[in-house]
Amino acid sequence: MKKVSIITVNFNQVEVTLELLRSLEVQDYTNIEVIVVDNGSKDDGFDKIHIEFPKVITIKSEKNLGFAGGNNLGIQASTGDYLFFLNNDTVVPHGTIASLVNVLNREEETGVVCPVINYYDQPLVTQFAGYTPINTFTGRNHAIGYMQRVPVANLLVDTPFAHGAAMMMKREVVEAAGEMPENYFLYYEELDWGAKITKAGFKIKVDRSVRILHKESISTGKASPLKTYFQTRNRVLFMRRNVQGIRRFAFLLFFTFLAFPKALVSFLVKREMEHFHSYWNGAVWNLYNGIDSLKLGYKYDELRQ
Repeated sequence: MKKVSIITVNFNQVEVTLELLRSLEVQDYTNIEVIVVDNGSKDDGFDKIHIEFPKVITIKSEKNLGFAGGNNLGIQASTGDYLFFLNNDTVVPHGTIASLVNVLNREEETGVVCPVINYYDQPLVTQFAGYTPINTFTGRNHAIGYMQRVPVANLLVDTPFAHGAAMMMKREVVEAAGEMPENYFLYYEELDWGAKITKAGFKIKVDRSVRILHKESISTGKASPLKTYFQTRNRVLFMRRNVQGIRRFAFLLFFTFLAFPKALVSFLVKREMEHFHSYWNGAVWNLYNGIDSLKLGYKYDELRQ
């Protein structure tokens, strides 16, 4: 029986993380270790995890290392054959782990498998059932099945990218593709990782017979200035890191002369000045920083403290 290391990152949400850990208790797959990384939380309730779940491995980072940095601490502490990355704001139904393990066991070329992700408050509505490829002109893609009622099906489908909220991978994938890229801090890191994983020769799949529930955007809010900043910054950064030649040039033309001014005008019309400044600074960050920079810029540098 393969050993599974379950890795999740906590940031000022101990009670949410405890709900995830309680859902893991009902799993029928027993050869697991659970690792919770605290990513520089300001509250002092992290000890509650060890009190209620003494077998859980807890790691406390003094700094907020971002989504990738926190998960990489978990990778370094893990001993499993398979690594199951879960957002702390997910709930995992009975049988999920066993089903995903079975996929990796029987699919030799598959390195990563995701479940379908549904919304916690609307459990029949889907957030993710796979991704489309990145459009190299617009730098956009979308989640398949988003806001739809995707029927349960015994179907294993290819996807170019895994979803960071729930993805299980073989350890040899990390050994071949490296750890999760830390340049992004929030958003796009799993897309960049997916590009490296497929380049290393592994397939990424979605098992549509399995689904988990996700309390979407508890950490950052559904339309927060922080989210606007990092999604803008990292959309451009992803394209700079993964698209070359004429395709990169075409994207930069599109973004500079169409997407960028259109978004700014929209924020002005709506009088959403915080989003206006976040979008501006996220885009401008790319003018002053290299593709491997870890500098956050704007007011979000403080998140690392």
